Amino acid sequence: MKRILIVIVYIMVSVFLIGTFINCTRKSDKDVNEEKIRVVVSIPPQAEFVERVGEDRVKVTVMVPPGASPHTYESTPGQLEEISKAKIYAKVGSGIEFELAWMDKIIKMNGEMLVVDCASRVKLFTVSYKYGEAAVYYEYDESDKAKSNLKGIDPHIWLSPANAKIMVENIYEGLVQIDPQSKEYYKKNLDGYLAELDKLDDEIVQTFSGKENKKIIVFHPTWAYFAKDYGIEQIPIEEEGKEPTAKGIEDLISQAKEYNIKVIFASPEFSTKSAETVAREIGGRVDPTISPLEKDYLENMRKAAEAFAGAME
Repeated sequence: MKRILIVIVYIMVSVFLIGTFINCTRKSDKDVNEEKIRVVVSIPPQAEFVERVGEDRVKVTVMVPPGASPHTYESTPGQLEEISKAKIYAKVGSGIEFELAWMDKIIKMNGEMLVVDCASRVKLFTVSYKYGEAAVYYEYDESDKAKSNLKGIDPHIWLSPANAKIMVENIYEGLVQIDPQSKEYYKKNLDGYLAELDKLDDEIVQTFSGKENKKIIVFHPTWAYFAKDYGIEQIPIEEEGKEPTAKGIEDLISQAKEYNIKVIFASPEFSTKSAETVAREIGGRVDPTISPLEKDYLENMRKAAEAFAGAME
């Protein structure tokens, strides 16, 4: 009987100690999370940018989650609660529709939050497309920085590794402003990530080296900054956010046949119906896997470059 009582006491003490340990661990984890700088970003690639500079000193919330489109997404109550606790909001700043619709409301929700404009110092462009002709780029007038009329700007600035470097530097400056004591820590992380972006740029240049027919057909004209950097002509199916007309599809089919294009790129965030129509007519296929919004920025850019280059062979 005495032995049984000892076993029972031992079990009770063990349960108590385990419970105490779990509670302490939870409290410790909570305290660590509370100490982290809460940063909210608009799209997943920015999450990588912030996490690579801030590492374990930041907690990042993404407003437009993977698989959603920044052209149509609306915030959830949980995301809005995160904004109320955030120290920094890192906006893309180039006129993505989510920010045009929500940014004023977001700022009003947390007046003490630092808003970092990731597009600061990035050269913004409007891009004009006409079927059968090369895209024409018009540089945005930086002196008109009120940004009251960004709807004509191509917003996909992050898809240029050169632009990504500037965006990351802007995020670094924001983190230093909030947490100046950790400047050296952030600078070390920044320099390391910038070196990786330089390496990525070199790899992409090599990927397209020797390619003469540097043309791709895409559903949504997402890749203009990327195309401009690497001397590629992006031929979009969609024009000004609208499905192509019957005549537009005819022109696209003619272009695809003229340049021997057999792959149509359509990202997972958009319908592939029109792309499939063109692909059938040219005896080609649709690649729906190249997303502009993957969080793993470095790997996604390599994947996109290899897919585009492969379609040029």
